[in-house]
Amino acid sequence: MPKMKTSSSAAKRFKVTGTGKLKRAKAYKSHILTKKTRKRKRNLRKAAITDATNVKNMKKILPYL
Repeated sequence: MPKMKTSSSAAKRFKVTGTGKLKRAKAYKSHILTKKTRKRKRNLRKAAITDATNVKNMKKILPYL
């Protein structure tokens, strides 16, 4: 059986927590920030846990993470 390839784009975007959950950055923080409130931008800084519905697919493209 050949080695499985890790999706390098996904490897840059996701990290595994100590309990094995996938941590990700939130979207909508790159541009057009003037119309977004200070509170909204502050909350976008925090990392989020990947939703349970996507975990199966994420584990497939990140086999060694």
